Amino acid sequence: MNNREIAVLAAKALDGKKGQDIVVLDVTGRASFADYLVIASGMNDRQVAALCDEVEDRLAKEEVFGRNTEGKGNTGWILMDFDDVIVNVFTEEKRAHYNIERLWGDCPHVEFEVTEE
Repeated sequence: MNNREIAVLAAKALDGKKGQDIVVLDVTGRASFADYLVIASGMNDRQVAALCDEVEDRLAKEEVFGRNTEGKGNTGWILMDFDDVIVNVFTEEKRAHYNIERLWGDCPHVEFEVTEE
């Protein structure tokens, strides 16, 4: 799998678990630490943790494993490092506070197919 496919698969996993406001940003050539950022929100810390567990499970099925995860617990923000794909899952409050999309606002958005209800 290439990095774009990993980012899209992570976004689809988040969508399938009812993640909110999912955004995939292509930061290739603009960030030294990653090619793609995946950003999503959960309603509370419990849902944020469940969303991250779903991403780990879905990517593991494709033999894609994270290098590191930061923020487990009741922090309101979990960051998952899959080498050149970084997945950030926030509570709505923490996402509004940090507003990392603003920092990368000029980067292209990657479209992905959402799950139909």
